[in-house]
Amino acid sequence: MDNHTLTFGTFPAVIATLVVLATLAIGSTSFAKSPETKPATGPSKTEKARVSAAVGDARPSSDAKPTPDQATAKAPEVFKARFKTTKGDYVVEVRRKWSPNGADRFYNLVRLGYFTDLAYFRVLKGFMAQTGIHGTPDISALWRGARIQDDPPAGQSNTRGFVSYATAGPHTRTTQFFVNYGDNANLDSMGFTPFGQVVDGMKTVEALYGDYGEGAPRGTGPDQGRVQMEGNAYLKKEFPKLDYIKSAAIEK
Repeated sequence: MDNHTLTFGTFPAVIATLVVLATLAIGSTSFAKSPETKPATGPSKTEKARVSAAVGDARPSSDAKPTPDQATAKAPEVFKARFKTTKGDYVVEVRRKWSPNGADRFYNLVRLGYFTDLAYFRVLKGFMAQTGIHGTPDISALWRGARIQDDPPAGQSNTRGFVSYATAGPHTRTTQFFVNYGDNANLDSMGFTPFGQVVDGMKTVEALYGDYGEGAPRGTGPDQGRVQMEGNAYLKKEFPKLDYIKSAAIEK
């Protein structure tokens, strides 16, 4: 367990890899935006999507690319998100009081359709299952620097079924999250503040393929730098047994 926690985050915490992480996580200081073409009359599809995201009344159209500037809706105090995966469904219940910034980001990611065809690229038996890097590299690049502020601990612990963001240090949470398989309470003081809990389908989460083990360069599993740069093309070729999120939606 200690070996895992020392490397936990967006990339394994060895010096050489942290250099790569800094390059990938910081990138440009501004976000690329979706192309926007204004018609002669009325708002464009992109404009409608952004308005919907801002007021929290609808999801963008299916052809809209999820971008950080759309992630402006405030999450309900309690909500549930159903994840459909290649192993079955599971449901995460999120409580905003546990992690307000984390809950808002998660709510927007689900609403915007971000969690579509995303791999569980780091599944370590007895420890956790991690996902959240988009399988399309240009979408992944848009979110790489879209960090949110940390939330202070609110009394919840990284025990079985609780859900937290991966982080590479203070205020570096973006889109990657993990579900704890066991008692990982030693993560609580390291910036991993739980924002939700799997309330249905934990057996599905525990069935996710995990035999590839830790990622490169420490192990033989997926290299997170390559996942960021090459997306699902790399994963499906080199690690064909991985499981994926097929879709996610807010439960009414």
